Amino acid sequence: MKEKEIERLTILKEYEKQLHEKGYKYICGIDEAGRGPLAGPVVVASVIMQENSMIEGINDSKKVSEKKRELLYNQIIDEAISYGIAIIGQDEIDNINILNATKKGLTMSLKELTVKPDLILVDALEHIDTLGIPYEPIIKGDAKVYSISAASIIAKVTRDRIMRQWAEVYPEYGFDVHKGYGTAKHIIAIKQYGLCPIHRKTFTKHFI
Repeated sequence: MKEKEIERLTILKEYEKQLHEKGYKYICGIDEAGRGPLAGPVVVASVIMQENSMIEGINDSKKVSEKKRELLYNQIIDEAISYGIAIIGQDEIDNINILNATKKGLTMSLKELTVKPDLILVDALEHIDTLGIPYEPIIKGDAKVYSISAASIIAKVTRDRIMRQWAEVYPEYGFDVHKGYGTAKHIIAIKQYGLCPIHRKTFTKHFI
């Protein structure tokens, strides 16, 4: 690993290093993917990484290419002490709204962990049910905290895989390319073909 990358990862891990030094053993990072799209689920991932973990390339998932994210996903899963993934579909999002769906997914992902965290670091969510575990919301945490970055990659890769599968069912919308986000081509497809079952009706009512 190059010296510059080691330095970047060291900075990314600094906050968790301080927490470990204070006695926190199992620190859980949580992030989501898919709050903004017009179609498909929101995915929330929780992950507890090993204290000495230094996976080259871990970063905010938005700063990593799709191909690289797939490789990092496998490395994170292999190295994690424990991880949990929750998928909240478009119908639930329409029923309870995207914020509540994301919060529900957070709690569900925590229930998937096989090791109970001592502390949770979450990307900017507040007023959440963390099953009684202390938590700290961190604005832009996916770019500042190693375990949140790892969670962001797990969530993003999981969701992208789901959207690629939906693209095979509904090829006319291009879900494999834009993953359900409101790109110009996606909006044109909605106007041409109407909504399909995985569209979020509360997000797309302005386009039909």
